[in-house]
Amino acid sequence: MILYTMMPHEQVFPPSDVEPVNQVMLTYNGIPVMAEWTENHEYRVLRVMSTDPNHFMDPGCMPGSKISLS
Repeated sequence: MILYTMMPHEQVFPPSDVEPVNQVMLTYNGIPVMAEWTENHEYRVLRVMSTDPNHFMDPGCMPGSKISLS
């Protein structure tokens, strides 16, 4: 079977012996992103999940940037 996806192998087929990670799918300004919850009560962007090339140029949702809920 060939699976054509932009998702990493670990997310499609998660290992059973690894503890779950605080990753969630968010929509930030209409851009779908994968983010993780930090102890500073904000999200850190891990990757942009969009297929639109312009979304990758938005500095607000670049990997590593912080998204605050307040």
